[in-house]
Amino acid sequence: MSEQALDLRRSMRIVRRHKIIVGIVAGLGLLTGVAFSVVHPPMLTSKALVVLPSSASKYIGTQVVIAGSNPVLVGAIRGLDPPVPLQILRNRVQVSSLTSSVIAINGQGKTAAQAENTANAVANSYITYIRSPRSAGGRVKAHMLESASNATGTPLVARMAITGGIGLLVGVVIGAIAALAIDRGDRRLRERDEIADAIGVPVLASLPVRHPSNAAGWTKLLEDYKPGAVQAWSLDRALDHLGLTDAEGRNGASLAILSLSSDRGALALGPQLAVYAASLGIPTTLVIGPQQDANVIATLRAACAAPRSAQSKRSRRLRVSVRDHESAELPNTPLTVVVTVVDARAPQVAGTMRAATTVLGVSAGVVTAEQLARVAVSAASDGRGIAGILVANPYSTDHTTGRLPQPGPPTHRRTPPRRTGTTESI
Repeated sequence: MSEQALDLRRSMRIVRRHKIIVGIVAGLGLLTGVAFSVVHPPMLTSKALVVLPSSASKYIGTQVVIAGSNPVLVGAIRGLDPPVPLQILRNRVQVSSLTSSVIAINGQGKTAAQAENTANAVANSYITYIRSPRSAGGRVKAHMLESASNATGTPLVARMAITGGIGLLVGVVIGAIAALAIDRGDRRLRERDEIADAIGVPVLASLPVRHPSNAAGWTKLLEDYKPGAVQAWSLDRALDHLGLTDAEGRNGASLAILSLSSDRGALALGPQLAVYAASLGIPTTLVIGPQQDANVIATLRAACAAPRSAQSKRSRRLRVSVRDHESAELPNTPLTVVVTVVDARAPQVAGTMRAATTVLGVSAGVVTAEQLARVAVSAASDGRGIAGILVANPYSTDHTTGRLPQPGPPTHRRTPPRRTGTTESI
């Protein structure tokens, strides 16, 4: 595929990504085109025919000029009701010769009556003028062959459709240019490959996430989150890549999911992964540790700190815990998922709870390469490597893979537990 084709495809993705902006500008173009037709409605045209004697046929060109001259038009103004300025009347009148002895005078108007009156007034003024001694071409006995009637023109609705369509097309072009200009100055990472390339770490999974706004919303997520088939496959791949699908047979496996304070959407990645791991039969503990920005995680912390109610539908294989110090020991469960939020401007990973494996949680279109690099540097300085990236809310137009080779089915795929009454079995 040529480089030009790649650039065109990328440009189309950018335009689709900013479809709201393009749609707004296109809509404004459509409204502008329609409004133009309403303010400047199409002019109707009517034709009057004047016949000259055969003796004047050799001077038909001169007569055409005389018919559209100022003396004739000034005389026609007196016959119009209401009168119009000379310049406007000149713009509304076109004179031509049909034959060597017949002159056609076309008059325009906003209504059929205006068009007919204009054509007839000019024709009558012309006949009167060339019969008078003032005629520049000498006296000529002309008479009306056919008065103007049956004005024709483009209907207003058709004109609105034409100008509206042109306005829509212009709006789409302007909106696309604006989208490309906005995207060029926007450094946020949107595609999986862009996110992976920012710090040289592959994207392990990408899935839509919930956005609870209060403790009740987080409690509901912990109780009834169930990914679709595509999202479950993505989470399976991530767990398999990290070697966590067989965590049930051992204790001490831990995974820290780091996200940025400016990226609230990525906060749900940890809880959703923990709920899913528990649904596979892996006893899992979700730990909310100390945070650089406590406000971002306050509602999740409140939901996890609240005692479990008797009516709770949360899996018995899922425990939740809140820790107040980064040096606190992790629970001795097969799998521990630690949720950590660091400051997007000055991340301090050293002040967060340590886990055996660390991954980044990132929302598509929210963070920049510079922000990810800061987190990666802070993690490296604390002796923690970033094993992968989880992407929240990927764009539907993103068909990249995140630089992770597409494997076969996970080797340790587990069957979700059957529920029988109040107990669970594998």
